[in-house]
Amino acid sequence: MDPHFITSSINLHTGNPEQKRAEILTYFKKTFSLDEHLFEVFANPAGLYRTADPLRHPLVFYFGHTAAFYINKLVISKILETRINPKFESIFAIGVDEMSWDDLSQSNYKWPSVDEVKDYRRKVYATVVAQIETLPIQLPIRWEDPFWIILMGIEHSRIHIETSSVLIRQLPLEFLQPIPGWNTCLSNGAAPENSLLAVKAETIQLGKSFDDSLFGWDNEYGSHHAEVAPFEASSFLCSNGEYLEFILNGGYQTERFWTEEGWRWKSYTQAEYPLFWRKNDHEYQLRLVFEEIEMPWNWPVEVNYLEAKAFCNWKKEKTGLPIRLMTEEEWYILHDRAKIPDLPEWETAPGNINLEHFQSPCPVDRFAFGEFYDLIGNVWQWTETPISGYKGFKIHPSYDDFSTPTFDTRHNIIKGGSWISTGNEAIRDSRFAFRRHFYQHAGFRYVSSNQEVKIYEDTYETDPEVVLYCETHYGAAPLTAPNFQKSLADFCLKISSSGNQRCALDMGCKTGRTTWELARTFNQVTGVDLSARMIRNATQLQEQGRFNYIFPEEGEIGDYRQVTLEDFNLTPLVKKVKFLQADFANMKNVFSGYDLILLNDVLDRIYQPKELLAQLHLRINENGLLVIATSYDWDEKFTKPENWLGGFRSSAEPVRGVDSLAELLKENFIRTDQSTVLLSVFRINQRKSILKNIEVSVWRKK
Repeated sequence: MDPHFITSSINLHTGNPEQKRAEILTYFKKTFSLDEHLFEVFANPAGLYRTADPLRHPLVFYFGHTAAFYINKLVISKILETRINPKFESIFAIGVDEMSWDDLSQSNYKWPSVDEVKDYRRKVYATVVAQIETLPIQLPIRWEDPFWIILMGIEHSRIHIETSSVLIRQLPLEFLQPIPGWNTCLSNGAAPENSLLAVKAETIQLGKSFDDSLFGWDNEYGSHHAEVAPFEASSFLCSNGEYLEFILNGGYQTERFWTEEGWRWKSYTQAEYPLFWRKNDHEYQLRLVFEEIEMPWNWPVEVNYLEAKAFCNWKKEKTGLPIRLMTEEEWYILHDRAKIPDLPEWETAPGNINLEHFQSPCPVDRFAFGEFYDLIGNVWQWTETPISGYKGFKIHPSYDDFSTPTFDTRHNIIKGGSWISTGNEAIRDSRFAFRRHFYQHAGFRYVSSNQEVKIYEDTYETDPEVVLYCETHYGAAPLTAPNFQKSLADFCLKISSSGNQRCALDMGCKTGRTTWELARTFNQVTGVDLSARMIRNATQLQEQGRFNYIFPEEGEIGDYRQVTLEDFNLTPLVKKVKFLQADFANMKNVFSGYDLILLNDVLDRIYQPKELLAQLHLRINENGLLVIATSYDWDEKFTKPENWLGGFRSSAEPVRGVDSLAELLKENFIRTDQSTVLLSVFRINQRKSILKNIEVSVWRKK
């Protein structure tokens, strides 16, 4: 690999501000170049438009996504005022994990040409460089600082350099060519014999401080205490050769080795061996990013969690030992006992990581850390641990859906990094998780331990802001007040004619109650919110029939509550609703054709309300209704004062939001005489509530 692409995460505490500015500029430029270097693999641009995985967008999305992310986050963070290409920043915004609110229907997208995306990337590059060169900077850089958003974009790109390489690995070779300067490992031999080595019990404390000197994603912060019993761990990662024995022993045909989830996946995919293996007669080959090679039996096997777990269950039966995958805590014990320096302290990477040695896996006995090998690098290592936040976890306000959508017990942590892990991915504290049936450059190390791994299937929502909406939407109404969300939906149903109740859009749906209530009459209702962490409870209710949350009663005492479809007679409506995530000020064209659009107490929480109002007429059918429910509670935390619709003086005269609405909408809408004021009660805890009077106005499209 060209040394130009080799980098290290930046220490955000040391040096002086201008040195740090130059350092970040170099880090950005190298990251942007490495991202584009990966896409040199396409010999035929048509490959960019092929769907490598049905649960992912085509690669052209990711080519645009890493650039659009910078602009979207800079705009949301109010650092950047003007977008470069609103259309691109909409279609390239969301769709990177298998979430219900990701719109992966390719019929809803007309992807731009490669040249158009390249031109867009050039403009983004120039914009970000200008921001880095001019933004105020002070040390240490913390996550509330503008430069944290720049670093967020850089580290986000580095994640996608890796995940895109996994998708490219699934495309037909006819679209691909060798990437200049890539060094594929040529060592190929028999698998070494693996063995279990004893590890002593330990009490471990995980989680990093908000004063840490390296950039981190939200789930890395906080604290976690664990007592880890003695265990034995395999010296090597499981190799292709070791895994072959599982295959030859009927592992893929024997249901008892698989979890229920794993057997469903195996039966659906009809898998007989790992995704990247190729079989011709009795000979196996291994698919790499842009080539297939003779199977290297001494390289680590690359599988999803379900396959790794099935192997462990087979190994457990074969040996009579309590074999399973490592936990997150056990990985940390192995890592820390080996005294592995963290990325900024390396002179040369101690393992096959950071693109420093190979641009492929390599033999499992190549990089030793004492008695254990590949404690970092080569391939990621699946763990038994579903990801969740440590104690003290909090979201970053500019990226509130990085981690929380994965806190669903269905995403398991991977540790250690792979050969292509760079930046934050390659540091000790990185915490990434994937759905158990997904593929990364990931394998596993197995352990023998009598310590039970507790997996909690029923998680409880504890995010204070989300809990507020869970209770407001579905909890018992305090002060004998009617439920605002239901009252608002009832009002909308009352004013809409029966012949005009085909399709509705609930903007600002939060945890979904109004969306459900509208569906009692409308044929189809879409609930949309800016925050994925809000709508994940709505989607869980739709998909699993329930969700849980902890409502604060007094101090640290909480009331554990569950909401079910049956509680509200919603089961018949499940197929009539859907929940999606979107930026209200820059929505995709797919949001159109509605008989009713409801702005659900969200107008004063949008960073560019005028931009939203200017394009609503394009989304509503002829004679359709626009219902605006708002308290005009303008707050510069959400909307810069210069973008407020009201609540200020102009030429010494007061300007009110309701008057601005009339002016902004008059060209395309007529205000009806139907209006109301509804009481909204937000329950903070058992004895404290916030009351709001919500003004509801109705506008008919001309």
